[in-house]
Amino acid sequence: MSYIIDIYRGAATVNKNIFSVSLYISLFPQLVAGPIVKYKDIDNQIRKRKETLKDFSYGIERFIIGLAKKVIIADVLASIVLSIIPNSNNIIDTPTAWLGIICYTLQIYFDFSGYSDMAIGLGYMFGFKFMENFKFPYTSKSITEFWRRWHISLSTWFKEYLYIPLGGNRTGHTYLNLLIVFFVTGLWHGSSWNFIIWGLWHGFFIVIEKLIKNKNWYIKTPNIIKWCITMIIVIIGWVFFTFDNLKNALDFLLIMFGIKHNNLVTFEIGYYMNLRVIVWIIFSILLSTPLLTNILKKYNSNNSFEIIKTVLLSILLILSIIFIVNSTYSPFIYFQF
Repeated sequence: MSYIIDIYRGAATVNKNIFSVSLYISLFPQLVAGPIVKYKDIDNQIRKRKETLKDFSYGIERFIIGLAKKVIIADVLASIVLSIIPNSNNIIDTPTAWLGIICYTLQIYFDFSGYSDMAIGLGYMFGFKFMENFKFPYTSKSITEFWRRWHISLSTWFKEYLYIPLGGNRTGHTYLNLLIVFFVTGLWHGSSWNFIIWGLWHGFFIVIEKLIKNKNWYIKTPNIIKWCITMIIVIIGWVFFTFDNLKNALDFLLIMFGIKHNNLVTFEIGYYMNLRVIVWIIFSILLSTPLLTNILKKYNSNNSFEIIKTVLLSILLILSIIFIVNSTYSPFIYFQF
């Protein structure tokens, strides 16, 4: 679609080499889950690209970081999620429900951003430069900002190929256009009411934010309150995303907010909240912020830091291999969509 549309618009030139077009269509790093690469952004790289030792080295670095996100963080959180979510409507209480969905919120971020890091890293190894797909989305202070930071390639795809052709902000149907985009965003992930509601849930709050963004009371609202509201909206949205049917998702929400109580709670939150889980959640929350990145940037110009970074990446790779060896098969979450 991107190839045909970009050629039609004149944003890219026709590529008469069938192998080059096939390369774009089948390009492994970005094919399954992203970053979703528009043809016009990669046209010149397919025709002529240059592999360098510097880019190859950076590609290895990004790949190792992505692998570690997946197997050290996301898969460990997945074990907690799988012990809570599948049986949630029968045996858990309200605090345990919140623990389960918070762990899922962190899991899906590290699982998906880990995949994107690995894809970007593989791209650099072969001379391709793909766009960033995540920019610390859980630091967002609005749903609008969240979608500027979460799955950025999907957001830009729908903006360019759907939102703008519908009229974007230029017509009087801006809010309708937004709802259509997020309705399709839900369908993109699967033909289920859960995904459609998840998409419209986000679209609804983006419309609300557009209506109130210039209100004096909203502008003066402290950022911490905006962040808390945003995260609650996002977390509730993930409930619809993680369940395979609408009834289970709604039942889980009722448990989360104490409206529904299970008659028999087999395991309370204390059963799950051991020291390992607490450490992993705190560790995951810290890594979902720019804190570590900012610290690394501060020392990045130091020559000795390169040696330290190489050692740390080597340790990270070894730890990732250990986690892989000691774990069962765990596919990326986004492979199911």
